[in-house]
Amino acid sequence: MNNLYDLPVPKKFSILQTEKSTLQKWYHLMVLGRMLDEKAPNYLKQAIGWSYHAPYAGHDGIQLAIGQIFDKGKDHLFPYYRDLLTNLSAGLTAEEIILNGISKANDVNSGGRHMSNHFGKPEWNIHNVSSSTGNHTLHAAGVGRAIKYYKGKGVSISSQGESSVSEGYVYEAINGASTEELPVIFVFQDNGYGISVPKKDQTANRKVANNFVGFKNLRVIHCNGKDVFDSMNAMEEAKSWVIQNQMPCIVQANCIRIHSHSNSDRHDLYRNEAELNYVREYDPLAKFKRLLQRYERLSEEELIAIEEKAKEEVKLAHQFALHSPDPDPKSIHDFVYAQAFESSKYPNGIPHAENPGTKKKLIEAINETLKVEFTRNPDTFIWGQDIANKEKGGIFNVSKGLQKEFGKQRVFNGPIAEDYITGTANGMSRYNKKIRIVVEGAEFADYFWPAMEQFVEMTHEYWRTNGQFAPNVTIRLASGGYIGGGLYHSQTIEGSLVCFPGIRIVYPSFADDAAGLLRTSLLSEGPTLFLEPKALYNSPTAAALVPDDFEVPFGVARIRRPGKDLTLITYGNTTHLSLQVAEKISLEGFDIEVIDLRSLIPLDKATILASAKKTGRVLIVHEDKVFGGFGGELASIVSEEAFEYLDAPIRRVGSEFTPVGFNRILETAILPNENKIYEAAISLLKY
Repeated sequence: MNNLYDLPVPKKFSILQTEKSTLQKWYHLMVLGRMLDEKAPNYLKQAIGWSYHAPYAGHDGIQLAIGQIFDKGKDHLFPYYRDLLTNLSAGLTAEEIILNGISKANDVNSGGRHMSNHFGKPEWNIHNVSSSTGNHTLHAAGVGRAIKYYKGKGVSISSQGESSVSEGYVYEAINGASTEELPVIFVFQDNGYGISVPKKDQTANRKVANNFVGFKNLRVIHCNGKDVFDSMNAMEEAKSWVIQNQMPCIVQANCIRIHSHSNSDRHDLYRNEAELNYVREYDPLAKFKRLLQRYERLSEEELIAIEEKAKEEVKLAHQFALHSPDPDPKSIHDFVYAQAFESSKYPNGIPHAENPGTKKKLIEAINETLKVEFTRNPDTFIWGQDIANKEKGGIFNVSKGLQKEFGKQRVFNGPIAEDYITGTANGMSRYNKKIRIVVEGAEFADYFWPAMEQFVEMTHEYWRTNGQFAPNVTIRLASGGYIGGGLYHSQTIEGSLVCFPGIRIVYPSFADDAAGLLRTSLLSEGPTLFLEPKALYNSPTAAALVPDDFEVPFGVARIRRPGKDLTLITYGNTTHLSLQVAEKISLEGFDIEVIDLRSLIPLDKATILASAKKTGRVLIVHEDKVFGGFGGELASIVSEEAFEYLDAPIRRVGSEFTPVGFNRILETAILPNENKIYEAAISLLKY
C-alpha cells in the first residue's frame, strides 16, 4: 500500500483559481492544435499527404486534460486516431504532428510507415497504436499489469471514441483490468457518432460507460469533455483515485464532433443543418476564449499574441516538414523481425555427441526449459487458460509445477478470452525490454481465432514503429490431431498464419528441438508462435536426449535421415510418419532424405534446395490441408529455384480439404498416414 503522504491530491481547477501562466499555456495548446486540425485537409488537397485526417474539434477539453495529466517519466499513454490535441498537450511539437501527417522519414511515431493521424512517441511511452479501433485497451491493461507488478508510480491511459466500446476486446480489457485491479484509466470521448452510425445504434445506454457500472473494482466518472476545467478536474480525480486504489477507472467525456468523421466522410449526408449549427455554437475553443475574456484572466492583446505565436509555429513547422526527407523505399525490409538470439554453442541446432543430456519426453522438455528460463530471467511470465490452479498446469499439464515454484504473480490463469490473453502480453512487454512473456494463446490451436486480431497486431508492431518496439512474446499452442479430438481439438492452423510477416513460427517434432526452439524464443526479441504437436507430448518416438543448455537457431532445418533418391520435407506429427515410411522403403532399395523443418518462418531454403538438387525428387508432407497449406509455398520455392534439377513433379501429402472428424474412422480418412505417404513416395521414386 502506498504511504498516505505520498498519494497525489487531485488539483481543483476553475477559471478564477488557475494560475495565469497555466491558462496561457492551455490556450496556446488549444489554438495551436486547432490550427493544425484545420490545416491538415489542405495537405491532401495539395497532394502533399495527410490522406487520413480525423478532426478533433469538439473534443478540446478532454484532450487537453489527458495530455496535461500524462507524465512521460511514469505513465503510459495510448491515444487514438482523433487525439491530435492529446498528443500536443502531452508534449509533441507542431513539427512532430505535421511530420506524422505527411508521412516523413523523421516522423517520431513510425517514420512514415503508419497511417497519418496516428500520433505517438514511443520513446516517451506515448504508444504507437493501430487502426483497429479500441484494440489498444488490451495493451493498456497489459501495461497496467506491469506497473502494478513492478510497483511503478504511474498509470496507463487508454483513449478512444465511444463507438469502439462496442468491440468485444474492449469489454475484455475492462473486465480484465477490473478483475486484476490494474491502474488503468479508460477514457471514452463520446461525440455521439461512430463515423455515421449514431450512438443509439451502438448501445442502449445513453452513456456507454454506464454499461460497466456493475463491475467491481471499477470507478466511473462523467465529465463535460467540451469544458476545459471539468475535464481537467475529472482527469486529475481519476489519476489520483487510480494511483491510490490501484484499480481502473473509466472517464466518460461528453463531446461534440464539429466536422465530419474524417476527410473521406461527408457528415452533411446524415446530419441536418440544425445539428451542425448546434455543434458549431458549442465550440469548446470559442467558449474557453470567452471565459478568459469575461473573467479578465487574459487581455485581448495577450490572446492575440498567443494566436500569432501559434500561427508562426505552424508556419515554421510546415516549412521544416516539407523539406524533411521521405522514407527510403530501400528500407521496406528493415525492422520486419526483431533481433533473434544466435547460439554460439549449437549453431546448427544439433546436440553434441559428447554431451547428450538425458532422454526426455517432449512435454518434459518444454516444462523443464520453462523452469530453467524462469530461473535465469526473473522478468519472465506465463499465463493462459487453466495454466495454474493447484496441481493443474495447462490443459495438458505442460506448465505443471511452474506456479508452485515461481509464484502466482508470474504464473497465473487468464480468463476464457483469447484476445485478452494475447493482447495484454503485447501490452505488458512494452514496460521493459527485459520482460519475456509466454502465453498459451488458447487451450487448443483451433480456439485461437478470437485472438487473431491481436496476433496480426503483434506481427507488424516492430515494422510499424520503425524498430522502436517489438513484443517479446512466445505464443504456445497445442496443435494437430491424431488424438480423436475432432473440430476445435484436432486441427493445425499454421497454413493460415505463415502469410503474416513479422512473427517467427516454429513447429518441433522431437523433445530436443522443442527445448532448443523454446529457449531461443525466450532469448530473442520479438514474437514467436510456438506450435506443439500435442499427440507427441508423451510419445516415446518423440523423446530425445536433451542437453540442459540446448539451443536451436531459427531458420535452421534438421536432416533427420540422409538420403540420395528422394527429398521428403516435413515437420510436426508427420515427421515421425515420414521417418517410418523412409525406413520401410529403404528395405526396397531406395534411400530417402527426411528434412524436419522445425522452423517455418524463417525458413531454411538452403537445406531444402541443396537436398532437392541432390535427389531430383521432392515430396512434401504435412498434417495441414493440402489445399492452402504451407506445402504449396514449399513446392513453389523448389519449383522456382531448383526446377532444372528435378526428375519428377513435386508431390504433396496432407489432410483432405475437410474439417477433422471426431470419429477415429473419419479422422484416419482425413489426416495423412503412413500408407498415403508411402504411396506418394513410391510413385515419385518410380516416375
